[in-house]
Amino acid sequence: MVFFKIFVNLISKKYLIPLKINIYNMKNTFKAFVIYEDKTSKITNMNFSELMEGNVLIKIHYTSFNYKDGLAILNKAPIVKRFPMIPGADFSGVVVKSSSKKFKKGDKVLCNGWGIGEKHFGGFSEYAQVKSDWLIHLPNNFSLQEVMIIGAAGYTAALCVQELIKKIKKPTTNNILVTGASGGVGCIAVNLLANLNYKVVALTNKDEKFLIKLGATNIIRRDSFNYSKNPLSKQKWQGAIDTVGGEILSTILAETMYDGIVVSTGLAKSATLNTTVYPFILRNITLSGIDCVYASYTKRVNAWKFLEKYLDKRVLKKIKISKSFNDLHDISNQILKGEIRGRTLIKVI
Repeated sequence: MVFFKIFVNLISKKYLIPLKINIYNMKNTFKAFVIYEDKTSKITNMNFSELMEGNVLIKIHYTSFNYKDGLAILNKAPIVKRFPMIPGADFSGVVVKSSSKKFKKGDKVLCNGWGIGEKHFGGFSEYAQVKSDWLIHLPNNFSLQEVMIIGAAGYTAALCVQELIKKIKKPTTNNILVTGASGGVGCIAVNLLANLNYKVVALTNKDEKFLIKLGATNIIRRDSFNYSKNPLSKQKWQGAIDTVGGEILSTILAETMYDGIVVSTGLAKSATLNTTVYPFILRNITLSGIDCVYASYTKRVNAWKFLEKYLDKRVLKKIKISKSFNDLHDISNQILKGEIRGRTLIKVI
């Protein structure tokens, strides 16, 4: 038995094979929030042997709550692909054990995307075991707490802004619209764009003066937003970042200026898009989708470097809401009703 364990360790270190082997004391357990096949969910104790395949074991310090997590916990969309499942689309923590050359014990890391919380156990847990390719080292200018205030949503916002400024390379006097601006993606996008000197208009379903503090030059309440029934309307926006979808996205496309860009990254209102080819062939508008789940390692690292450079860290205190595992059911209801402002941080230890 001893020889077998030594052989397995040598093989895994040489070839970096993620192995699902019980190398832990079976008496040791950890707490996790679990969704079961009957769609019930609760905090429970799990054995380390129940962790899924991976070559890096992480002690989670922080995670965050994202819109997708609310959908998963309340079973409002087919987010979870296997059961039982630990939800949580991101986490930060410290490496406990690794058979990868990329990471060693004591390294501070973060993870988001790659199907965690959907196909692989996610961040609502005291421990996670994942593939080393899914991790990146903690950025130099952020703490473990700060990267999870930013979280998957803020990282997505960075990808959106990077995409937008590829086409709108320099700020002008024209407006950039950010929808769902009070949410996790929206509020970070507002601040990034403002710090890059773009003129930002924030669309929200709340009267959010804090968005002005984040850098928005104007606020439009969603209940006063005029929806367009035509594929082309008066040109208002040089560009836009949309987290909502549905009628709002189709209206934005109709109102985007010639040679503008609309970056789409959400479906909080609807996944349906009613439009025609006219905005694209008559106004040369670009509609660009953002995938934050399977973005390459290079793209992820660049997004976090972008956040380090252009995000004002002082806003993190303004947008942070602190919660615990005990609050997950309540937060799920609140986020799907649009009642959550900013970013929800969950401290694990």
